[in-house]
Amino acid sequence: MRTIVSRLIRFKSSFAQTRFVSASYSGGGRYLSTDSNKIDEPFDAEEAETVHVPPPLTEKLLVLGGNGFVGSHVCKEALDRGLSVSSLSRSGKSSLQESWATRVTWHQGNLLSSDSLKDALDGVTSVISCVGGFGSNSYMYKINGTANINAIRAASEKGVKRFVYISAADFGLANYLLSGYYEGKRAAETELLTRFAYGGIVLRPGFIYGTRSVGSMKIPLGVFGSPMEMVLQQAKPLNQLPLVGPLFTPPVNVESVAKVAVRAATDPVFPPGIVDVHGIQRYSQQKSR
Repeated sequence: MRTIVSRLIRFKSSFAQTRFVSASYSGGGRYLSTDSNKIDEPFDAEEAETVHVPPPLTEKLLVLGGNGFVGSHVCKEALDRGLSVSSLSRSGKSSLQESWATRVTWHQGNLLSSDSLKDALDGVTSVISCVGGFGSNSYMYKINGTANINAIRAASEKGVKRFVYISAADFGLANYLLSGYYEGKRAAETELLTRFAYGGIVLRPGFIYGTRSVGSMKIPLGVFGSPMEMVLQQAKPLNQLPLVGPLFTPPVNVESVAKVAVRAATDPVFPPGIVDVHGIQRYSQQKSR
């Protein structure tokens, strides 16, 4: 009788040790027991605590001037990358009859009015401004400078992380003929790099070519833009010539500008600062992260 009781005590002790070692192991899969010849089954799922982890936040991009030539390509590029895209412009919804346009949230507003951006900036993580225009010097300063400065300040106050401004390359003598245009551009650049020291990017393309839609008609600007780009890429030293050098700035494809703009707006390691046309060409040939 004593022998039987002794065996029962040893069995219970061994069983308890097995349970203790099994419960103390926190790895996945099956659990080893103290007996090298046995493997315990894992605990039931009901016994583990369930932790609900929220999905990652979706990047929300606001494109200023998204229904224009450059802006529409930026919207399409951003949608292709899976971003949530909205646009603000004076005319509101794009007139383009293309499927991607139905996936953009269109806002109508005027950047010269401080109230226009309030609703459009809700939940926005990054902004790309394609706003610009020509006219009298005073008008050009307003649309290229004041309007963009208003947008930059509003985005900064809303806590937007990154802001990309599509500006323009210097063209030497043309800068004096279009003084309001370039003075406005440079004022907006200064404001951006001050307000967004770590997330502000200025793109300075020259002539931008591509297929431009005007109503139902498509104008293939690439017919002469693409050959010019190929030729002037090889003439980079000519850019250093006094006065006329900037006239040799190569044109750039609108799709390249859009690609780099969206990457700059969403890639946290994209360096802040000014990117010239050669930088745009270089970045557009790299794979997106």
